[in-house]
Formats: sequence, C-alpha cells, structure tokens
Amino acid sequence: MDDTGQPLIEARALSAGYGTLPVLRDLDLEVRPGEVVALLGPNGAGKTTALRALSGDLAPMGGEVRWLGEPTRAPLHRRARQGLAFVGERAVFTRLDTADNLRVGRVTTDRALALFPELHKRLGVGAGMLSGGEQQMLSLARALCRDPRLLLADELSLGLAPLVVDRLLRAVREAADRGLGALLVEQHVRKVLDIADRVYVMRRGRVVMTGTPKELRGNLDALESSYLAQTPTLTTE
Repeated sequence: MDDTGQPLIEARALSAGYGTLPVLRDLDLEVRPGEVVALLGPNGAGKTTALRALSGDLAPMGGEVRWLGEPTRAPLHRRARQGLAFVGERAVFTRLDTADNLRVGRVTTDRALALFPELHKRLGVGAGMLSGGEQQMLSLARALCRDPRLLLADELSLGLAPLVVDRLLRAVREAADRGLGALLVEQHVRKVLDIADRVYVMRRGRVVMTGTPKELRGNLDALESSYLAQTPTLTTE
C-alpha cells in the first residue's frame, strides 16, 4: 500500500439513492494507490449504491466525490477514460465469444491469458456459455489488463466456488501490489480480509465500523453476527 500518495477517490459526507429515497448517508471513504479496500455489509446496506455514486453511474444527493484529487460530477464513461474501472456481476457480452469480448474491451489475448490461463480453451466459446467463474474471470481480465488506476468491483465472488474466488481475489491483490487502488464489495468476508488493507463496514446506509483486517479479525464472530447479518427489512442496494 502506498501511504504517501493522495487518494485516488474520496467520498465526503456522500449521500445517494433513488428518486427521493436516500439509501446511502454521509459516507466518508477513500482509496489510495496500491491498497485494497473492502466494503462489507448485509444486503440492503447501501454498498452497491456507494459504488455507483463513486463511479459516476449515480448522481449524489449530497456531499462530494473527489476523483484524482478534484471534486467531480463527471459520468462513468468520462471517469473510465481517466482510469476508473467498474466491474459488476459477470459483465460480458453474451452473444460474443471470449476472444471477441477481449477485443471489444481493447485487451490483448496474451495479457488476458497470462492473468487467467483458464480462459485459453474457451476463447472460441460464446461468453454466454461460460461458467459463472469463467465469465467473472473474463470481466476482471478486461478491466485489469487495461491498467486502470482504480478498480471498483461489486460482488466478484457472487455464487462462485471457493477456488475461483481465491483466483479472482488474488488477481486483484497482485494488481494492487503493482499500484492499483481497489474497492471491493464482497460477501466472502474471511477471504477478502486475507487480501485487504483496510475495511469499511456498512449497515442501513451508514458506515458503522472501520479498521484493518487484523483489527476486525480479533472479533470476527461478533462482527458477522452484529453487522453482517441480513437486515430484517431490505432497502435498495
């Protein structure tokens, strides 16, 4: 982790939601070059809303997003041109094969296969026919192989086998060790703590806990039962 670099992205008292309903309230958060930051919380906590507001996919209701040191309200496509990558659940073009997905993403096959050799035998297969894990490898390869400054990833591991989750998270950690900043919304709490530098825990639209993985592991059972359990009434993420 680079402790000296300025934050790539910051939220300052950020609020966001849908229509007139705020889902995210007064979020303060930052991600610096070279660090993996985990954003944890139960369904309905506001994690996806936070990523959408930080990426420019959702306009804030209040507060401020700072990107590369400057306040911004630029849309996602403009931030993407400046080095922000946003990976959602299996964001592939299902009617194109794997190789064409890489070409559309302006990623060379060699770089993608160096990252995920598992895709080699699947280059000619339609992306819609790939397994969930292969689709997520393809999505992550298209993001990381373009050398972004910042990766925002929403539930990379959703519904995937543990070994695949390990591969995806390890690829993110290795990219961060080369200078990438990453903010991960994750359901596999114990696995993401193995690669994260810092953690924010959200509940009902607000951050309720922050710390390092070491600090949170000391009371992980209580953390999971008190803050990461499902909320009785779910709100829009």
